[in-house]
Formats: sequence, C-alpha cells, structure tokens
Amino acid sequence: MSVFVIAEAGVNHNGDVELAKRLIDTAAAAGADAVKFQTFRAEQLVSRSAPKAAYQKRATGTAESQLEMLRRLELGPAQHETLIAHAAERGIEFLSTPFDSGSLQLLTARFGLRTIKIPSGEVTNTPFLLEIARVAQRAILSTGMSTLGEIEAALSALAFGFSGSTGKPGPEAFERAFASAAGRRAVQERVTLLHCTTEYPAPAAGANLRALQTLAAAFGTAVGYSDHTTGLHVSLAAVALGACVIEKHFTLDRSLPGPDHAASLEPAELAAFVRQIRDIEAALGDGIKCPTAAEWDNRSVARQTLVAAAAIRAGDELTAENVTSKRAGGGMSAARYWSVLGRRASRSYEVDDALDE
Repeated sequence: MSVFVIAEAGVNHNGDVELAKRLIDTAAAAGADAVKFQTFRAEQLVSRSAPKAAYQKRATGTAESQLEMLRRLELGPAQHETLIAHAAERGIEFLSTPFDSGSLQLLTARFGLRTIKIPSGEVTNTPFLLEIARVAQRAILSTGMSTLGEIEAALSALAFGFSGSTGKPGPEAFERAFASAAGRRAVQERVTLLHCTTEYPAPAAGANLRALQTLAAAFGTAVGYSDHTTGLHVSLAAVALGACVIEKHFTLDRSLPGPDHAASLEPAELAAFVRQIRDIEAALGDGIKCPTAAEWDNRSVARQTLVAAAAIRAGDELTAENVTSKRAGGGMSAARYWSVLGRRASRSYEVDDALDE
C-alpha cells in the first residue's frame, strides 16, 4: 500500500484565503495525497487567559495572547467552501483538524468529510473523541505527549462510537467496547495512529521512531508519523520502519510571520520530500530475496566461472594447476570447481578458455 502523504498547511495561510489556495496548489504540485488545514473557533478553543506555547512566543512574540493570535488564523465556513472546491479542482484530498463540536459538524455534516484528523492535544478529550467517532468514517489520531495507557483510553472511546455501542458512555463502557471483538475490529479498520513528538521544531534525538513498531504491536492499527523535525530524513526513516501515513508541515516561505512557518518545509523541499518517499517505497520492495530482472543479465558478467589456467590438451587431467576461476562472461560456475578436478578434458583449451560443462 502506498504511503499516504499529508501536506500540513495548518494555519500557515495566516488567515488569508488566497494564501491558503496557493498552499493547496503547492501541495498538489508536489504530489502529496492530501492537504490539511485546521478548523476552529478561537473562543471555543482557548480561554482569554491561555498563554502561548514557548515555540509560539518565539515565532510571534508576546504582545498578543494565544486567543488573539488564533482569532487572526480562523477560517470561516465560506472560506472552507472555497478551499474544499479548490482542492477538488486540483485533484488533492482536503483534510482538516476540528478543535470543537461546531467545527466538527461543519466539516462532516456540511462539507461531507469522511476522515477526521485528531491532534495530539485531544488524546485525553474523550467526550470529543466520541463525537468524532459518531460522525466520521475514519480517524487519524496523533499521539504526541501520550503514554500507551492514554492512547488505549482514546481508542476505547473511539471503539465505543465506531462500533455503535449503546448505553451510557464513560470509562468502563469504553473499556468494554475496546475489549469486544467488534470494538477492536472497528479501531483496527478505521483508525490510524500517528507517532508524534509535540515540539516545534522537534529534535531528531527525540523522534523515537521505534515507537511506531510499539504502537503497531500494542494496538494492531495502521501506524504513521506526524513529523515536526527539520529536514526530510526522519520522515524517510519512518517510511522505512513501516509508516503508512506521513504528515509534514509546509509553507510558501519560512520567513512569513506566524507560529508554524519556521518548522515547515518550503515548496521545493515538499516536492523533494514526496519524491524521496516514493523512492523509498519502491526501494522497500516485497521482501522476497531473488535476483531482479537487471541482475539476471549481470550475473554472467559479474560472477566467476571456471577457465583454463594453463594450456590443456584433450585427455589431460583437470587439476588445481590448470583450472582456475575468472570472470569470463559465462560458462561453468566457480561453485563447480571441486567437482571437475580429476576429470579428463574432453577437448583442448587455451589459457582463459571457459571450461565446457
């Protein structure tokens, strides 16, 4: 299965729908499978007293609150409609991360999005996870900042919703749903877990890519990687480790103002990123060890065959003194060396002549 590449535009549109359309164009031109934004109402997401994260302060200063910053980055319903239509025209899937119930309904009920991307910050927001499972067909869940226990609790809430469980929701009901065959099947068929390190940018030393294998073994879901490191190499390693989804922030220009631009790829880097992922997919192959089509042609050139080390007359005994191995462009394999010693030559050979079978 091909790696699903999500080009994360996030809030790098800076509240400008024309800039957002250019981000869609860039993602489509790069060959990404989807372009992803964020859907929220600032007042529903943060309180008036909520501080900015350290990386947000570094990127945007401290003069405004997180609420004021997010107000500038909102996309309204009409802007969503414009962007979804533009993505369809460009042949790229539109995804978005909702951060509140109204935004979730906007994406699913009004615009018909079937897949919902859930950010790391919502892993413990089980009421919202249940809402998502009741209206979405599939969920992609980032797991930054999370323990395995927290991830299991999140999957349990999704299992309750996805499996159509009835009764009063709550931790025990969620656990029962997750323990059931129907609940586990729903999770494994409809949820992709993304390993993630929630830091912008994240240091490569904190990527802990082997957690991809831990998640797959623990929960049996498809796994992927939401990458906040700089450069391309950490995501490429994740592909080699089995990630089936890769999410990476991108921007038109890292020098633009805003909280996420500095940790994002620029257009040429995004295009190279997608190309290199496809190269690694092809390089991984099917795991069956056998010669490729090109190797069959090269075997006769590269492998050693038995040749005369000295002149041999018909009837002479073949010995270690008159038989050796060299590249000869074909002939009897050097692996036959021990079986030919002691035999009589069926004809005469000059030095370097390949021996007959």
